Amino acid sequence: MGKLIYGFNVSVDGYIADGQGNIDWSEPSDELHQYWNDFERETVLSFYGRRLYDLMAAYWPTADAAPDATPLIIDFARVWRDMPKLVFSRTLESVDWNSRLERGDPVEVVTRLKAETDGQLEVAGATLAAPIVRAGLVDEFRIVVAPTAVGGGIPFLPSLPSWISLRLVENRTFPGGTVLLRYATKHD
Repeated sequence: MGKLIYGFNVSVDGYIADGQGNIDWSEPSDELHQYWNDFERETVLSFYGRRLYDLMAAYWPTADAAPDATPLIIDFARVWRDMPKLVFSRTLESVDWNSRLERGDPVEVVTRLKAETDGQLEVAGATLAAPIVRAGLVDEFRIVVAPTAVGGGIPFLPSLPSWISLRLVENRTFPGGTVLLRYATKHD
């Protein structure tokens, strides 16, 4: 059975993007970028919503070919292209870069694939994550808190039907005051 992880860079007030969809405030340090590169390298399957897939697919497939690409950018571009991705969308006609399109119910599909897949699974995108979080399918939350308050936007967590009890697994501070909080879900 796979371990499902939901993680993001988050403002101190709990948003993954500001009210205009901007994420520039969450620019990672080299150390944090390496952390996310290593995380993605260990991921056997990533679940993407259409908007985040569109954002990632617009940059990462060719980012390593840019003349100013750093070693971290080159590494992440290669990892991202090679990582298996399942993209949930009712509007896309096709997907590329080791991705396949899924039109089914995210909770049903993730439940099935989590049971059938060994290793680390990732849910990427707050809109896609919302029903998956509410269904109790997330085993671990990786919240990387940036020292910025954005005042509104896209929240990391959806409204919940009840509490989710968590256990702190790791905390780590990165340059610039960014803090990683890893929480395992307590399953009673």
